[in-house]
Amino acid sequence: MKHPAKVTIVLVALFVVAQLVGLWLVNESILAVDIDIETGEPVLEHSSTAIGERPDFVGWQSFLYLVFGVAVGTSLLLLLIKFRKMKLWKTWFFLAVFLAQAVAFGVVLPQLIALALALVLSIFKIYKPNPWVHNITEVFMYAGIAVLLVPILDVFWSLVLLLIISIYDAWAVWKSKHMVKMAEFQKDSKVFAGLMVPKKGEPIPAPKKAKTTSKAAKTITLRAPSPPRGGSYAILGGGDIAFPLLFTGAVMEGMILSGISNVNAYAQSLLITLGATIALAGLFMLAKKDRYYPAMPFLTAGCLFGWALIWVLTFLF
Repeated sequence: MKHPAKVTIVLVALFVVAQLVGLWLVNESILAVDIDIETGEPVLEHSSTAIGERPDFVGWQSFLYLVFGVAVGTSLLLLLIKFRKMKLWKTWFFLAVFLAQAVAFGVVLPQLIALALALVLSIFKIYKPNPWVHNITEVFMYAGIAVLLVPILDVFWSLVLLLIISIYDAWAVWKSKHMVKMAEFQKDSKVFAGLMVPKKGEPIPAPKKAKTTSKAAKTITLRAPSPPRGGSYAILGGGDIAFPLLFTGAVMEGMILSGISNVNAYAQSLLITLGATIALAGLFMLAKKDRYYPAMPFLTAGCLFGWALIWVLTFLF
């Protein structure tokens, strides 16, 4: 097993919570089913977000938009890693967390309250980190991403995105290994995009300042030893949370467009979450300690299994 049993249970439970909250907020953001005047096709009307309008893309345009965003984001992060620009990374991540949380909170709260709450939590996340704040903000961060992006996706292109990201994840971890470099850099900066659970119950440590002592006319600088490579945390990358959520949300909205009620569509889409959860738990149980694994291929297999269950149940009942 990759992590201790209790830690694995907590990490998998947080993954489930992130999926449930994200799907619920996407569902809550749906206002009505309308008919597109130009095409005559049914479309979903969504509430506006706390940070403005969503990207104006549909179909393959949405797919290219997201792929381009992943490519640019990855390239920029690799540049920050190369030049060790941790402060710049923290600033970038702070903005991303703030905006995504504001979108999530804006579904159920007035705009000003959503922005204020997102700002406060983002400040605590970056400057006063602890496991509770880190993981709670991560849950709402990926929920916000889902609220923002699910409405511009459909089932087909979200499936294509899921498959492409799975192939990329396997290549980036096992072949190029730049995904490992990104994970290590984020842990060193104490700002990680994803879930983090301490393995021994200790809080996420803040950087320690150097101390200087003098003895026998010699100045000796004492620094806190660097944490072991890989750190004392169980982690799950942000993409491993976001992409299954985007696919599940697209399937849920597809069911609503087909005439299924919001409540039933939400309930049925949880079969995809169930499949992804089983796949993630299986990966953690079979994986070896101190090794990196691409989670997306396993999560995608679990998502497809859950989606197949929906089709079987629909056919039978």
